[in-house]
Amino acid sequence: MTGLFLTKSGRTLTMWLYLVALVGLFYLVRWYRERQVVSHLQEKYVFITGCDSGFGNLLARQLDARGLRVLAACLTEKGAEQLRNRTSDRLKTVILDVTKTENIAVATQWVKEHVGDKGLWGLVNNAGCVHPLGYTEWQRPEDSMTVFKVNLIGLMEVTMSMLPMVRRARGRIVNVSSILGRIAFSGGAYSSSKYGVEAFSDVLRRELQHFGVKISMVEPGYFRTGMTDVQQSLERGRQVWDEAPVHIKEAYGQQFFDDYYNDMKKQLSKCSTNLYLVTDCMEHALTSVHPRTRYSVGWDAQFFFIPLSYLPTSLADYILTRSWPKPAQAV
Repeated sequence: MTGLFLTKSGRTLTMWLYLVALVGLFYLVRWYRERQVVSHLQEKYVFITGCDSGFGNLLARQLDARGLRVLAACLTEKGAEQLRNRTSDRLKTVILDVTKTENIAVATQWVKEHVGDKGLWGLVNNAGCVHPLGYTEWQRPEDSMTVFKVNLIGLMEVTMSMLPMVRRARGRIVNVSSILGRIAFSGGAYSSSKYGVEAFSDVLRRELQHFGVKISMVEPGYFRTGMTDVQQSLERGRQVWDEAPVHIKEAYGQQFFDDYYNDMKKQLSKCSTNLYLVTDCMEHALTSVHPRTRYSVGWDAQFFFIPLSYLPTSLADYILTRSWPKPAQAV
């Protein structure tokens, strides 16, 4: 009986050793594949939206330092000038509001004049915005529409306008999503727009696979950018609450808002300041022979939110909302 037990234990141990070896081999092969770099990078053009600040600004400087030909789209002339002052003469800027069709058409023609017959190697859809902090019921319809126009509709329109040039170069499209595009628990319109980015990217990747075009999504967790600036975010959130209809304030109660406000203040103060974690993933998606389909970035994304997204919904709901305050008129 003891011998049988030892035999079974030995088989179990052997099985686990094989499993560990297979997992180790998988990651070793992936590591080797992902280290292979595209040749002649100095001849390739990359167009990036939202370069005034944040991820787009850092990525533009990062790729310029590596020798790529960066075409940076900024929302304001001030942002464009500041970027030009920090980069080489190779980098060129254009003013672009992704919510305006005529603006996109002008930018597309501008890109065509620069890339010529080479085509556009990389398109990075980075431009984005977020509505003020607060529950979905507190938001104004116009704030939600702006989020969709920038984060999803604008991204789709820029992509379709630039796509012939990307296809010519058999290049890359990098769409900036969010961890809230994988598991939605706040920012109703923002999360919805990022779910849309995920769906659009998945469809486009499958449709373009035979043209040699690769699509990647970057899904950052919580990082310190202009969209997550503590003071501005809290001020906008308080304004939304102050302007909310009386019946909404009565339903939630002032104490609810105060608790929510303080919790958001704590969460925003914990945002990572290492933006390179995100831009390094963007750079890899543009320069690796074998880019990933998805890059989940940040400790919070990789070790909390992504695992949480695979749990049963009821369990995920409990974990996410167990510490949330209760509204005044909660049942």
